[in-house]
Amino acid sequence: MDDEQMKLDAVDDKLINDAFERLINDYLNSRHRKKVDLITKAFNFARQAHKGVRRLSGEPYIMHPIAVAQIVCSEIGLGSTSICAALLHDVVEDTDYTVEDIENMFGPKIAQIVDGLTKISGGIFGEQASAQAENFKKLLLTMSEDIRVILIKIADRLHNMRTLDSQPANKQYKIAGETLYLYAPVAHRLGLYKIKSELENLSFKFEHPEEYAFIEKKLEETRVSRHESFDQFIAPIKDVLHKMGIEYEIRERVKTPYSIWNKMQKKHVTFDEIYDILAVRIIFTPKVREEEINECFNIYVALTKIYKSHPDRTRDWLSHPKANGYQALHVTLMSKQGHWIEVQIRSDRMNEIAEQGLAAHWKYKDGAEGEITEDENELNEWLRTIKEILDDPQPDAMDFLDAIKLNLFASEIFVFTPKGEIKTMPADCTVLDFAFSIHTFLGSHCIGAKVNHKLVPMSHRLKSGDQVEILTSKSHHVQPSWINFVSTAKAKAKIQAILRRSSREIQKKGEDRLHAWLKKNGFEPTLSVIDRLCKFHDVSRRELLFQAIGDNVILLGEKDVDELKGRHAKKPENGGGWRKFVPFVKAKKPEEEVAKPELFVVSKDFNRKKPIYINEDNIRQYIFADCCHPIPGDDTLGYIDNNNCIELHKRTCLVANKLKASYGNRILDVKWDMHKKLFFDATIRLAGIDRRGLVNEVTRVISNQLSVDIRKLTFTTEDGIFDGTIDLRVHDRDDVREIIDSLKEVDDLKEISQIM
Repeated sequence: MDDEQMKLDAVDDKLINDAFERLINDYLNSRHRKKVDLITKAFNFARQAHKGVRRLSGEPYIMHPIAVAQIVCSEIGLGSTSICAALLHDVVEDTDYTVEDIENMFGPKIAQIVDGLTKISGGIFGEQASAQAENFKKLLLTMSEDIRVILIKIADRLHNMRTLDSQPANKQYKIAGETLYLYAPVAHRLGLYKIKSELENLSFKFEHPEEYAFIEKKLEETRVSRHESFDQFIAPIKDVLHKMGIEYEIRERVKTPYSIWNKMQKKHVTFDEIYDILAVRIIFTPKVREEEINECFNIYVALTKIYKSHPDRTRDWLSHPKANGYQALHVTLMSKQGHWIEVQIRSDRMNEIAEQGLAAHWKYKDGAEGEITEDENELNEWLRTIKEILDDPQPDAMDFLDAIKLNLFASEIFVFTPKGEIKTMPADCTVLDFAFSIHTFLGSHCIGAKVNHKLVPMSHRLKSGDQVEILTSKSHHVQPSWINFVSTAKAKAKIQAILRRSSREIQKKGEDRLHAWLKKNGFEPTLSVIDRLCKFHDVSRRELLFQAIGDNVILLGEKDVDELKGRHAKKPENGGGWRKFVPFVKAKKPEEEVAKPELFVVSKDFNRKKPIYINEDNIRQYIFADCCHPIPGDDTLGYIDNNNCIELHKRTCLVANKLKASYGNRILDVKWDMHKKLFFDATIRLAGIDRRGLVNEVTRVISNQLSVDIRKLTFTTEDGIFDGTIDLRVHDRDDVREIIDSLKEVDDLKEISQIM
């Protein structure tokens, strides 16, 4: 038995030593400082701590920390601090050693990371949903202290997924489910594309084994023809790159089974209907590092001379990298076989970032302080957002989990501030999301925005390239309905926090008001008395009663006194809620149409060089064009139509521009000689922030102050922004100017213009 055990121990020792030797070799080949002694010390300590313990697969437990350290070193690209923490990540949880022991032996930084990993051990998903969310909260809190915690945790999860075969099926589904739900999106957000894809693929493999096997089989069946297509496609590309003197590597990238399956589900298509399974990746070493972006474009130009590119499927992440640091130029080209093939062009540096994520940017120092050597603004921005969400405690842990999940930024858009600064936002975000992303004050007092100089409501969804100016009002405050106008976790968290604070203040006000009223009417503020009032007003909880009283929704009176004295007053009827009344302005009855005199007809001897003068006596002899509705005072021209009658157009009219270009000899100069006796139709467009009484103010300015007749009034509102038109009866252009100038004095009117 002893001999047998010795043989087993020898096998284990060789297995362990070989794995550790590979780790050290990979570390020595990296660009980090060579702290082999520290890593060896951590390995020996962990090996001793886990001695005699085996995993479900039967291998020595220490193989797991070594494998995690290997991923951290080779696949994520971190240094000795992270490798040591990976080797020690299960020591505190599984053995009698403490964080203090780790600190004494390996210093505060490694101890802090191990402590963070210990706090979030056991998986994010617990037996109950609330425990799962609490663990996730711990993970994010720790992550915001040192990002290496989450990177090592992802490496830990990746190794667990790679060895998931040894777990029972129910455990496989559980671990695969949480991996797909949380770990893969986090890996994606951190730019760990390769790891993210493998996590998705392994999750798919264990959750849908039959579909996975089917797609794997299909990929194998099409492998030969795919290789042939690849070779044929890249042959001319190689020739061109050689002639350009570029040092490059071309790789064949095949869609993963998970991404193929996902596309089949979303598009409702079969495997054979998916045409973008093959993609080509060109990775080059720039001749001048500072010129790598220009070199990407040079390669792109060279490719478009060989193959036709798809105009709508070029993606430039060179000038504006994704929020997770990804940089590349994607172009889709038509192959000679008639298939669209995506080509990704990136430098070796960009490729490293794409493979290893933002960690390739940071490159931690290996000193005891573990300080970061490179700027990581994008990452810090994301961590700052998470910290802000964590600063406002959520009453419902699942709401918190959903909010964070919502914000793992699957895709981003670029939005500009009024000063031209670029802000990265999640796709599908709204004006209100943008306002809260800049500052809580802007968000909480937002009344709308000007997007590309056009007034829009706070619910307006932003697109890449939009320039956004947030409009605020100090009198405007957060409303419960705002939660429906936002999609980012930060904005939702802020709105909920403000509403909770506001609700507490209103409840306190209502409670004080209720106690004062009870005292005034000779009642003690006991729980039974308050519960009777709740029942009387059909309110389920005391807090809701306080809120309703504080909000003046419930006004305490004689009926409440009768109820409390046992006189059984009739229950108050439910109010109809707030209603917005818009004054109806009755249109004036149009004046009787005067019989039209005959139209003026241009004769052969008519002098076209002289202006025509329009006055009250001859005005009905001319045709007023419907396209622009000129009125006295407008810069106007005449056009001699095919019947030799004269049409009047504004000179700025689009139709007039065409007439001027095509029928120059038919154009006449027009002068006005009017004396404010006749009325003409004019339409004014208004837009602004909706509020009670606004329409009254507008009509008062027009009708009372200026004595102008309103013929028709049309207003529509959407999420606090109104848009309206007013049809007026005016004498001339001066009247319109006076009306517009007067309306500019009305608060909350943001845009006023005349409609042609």
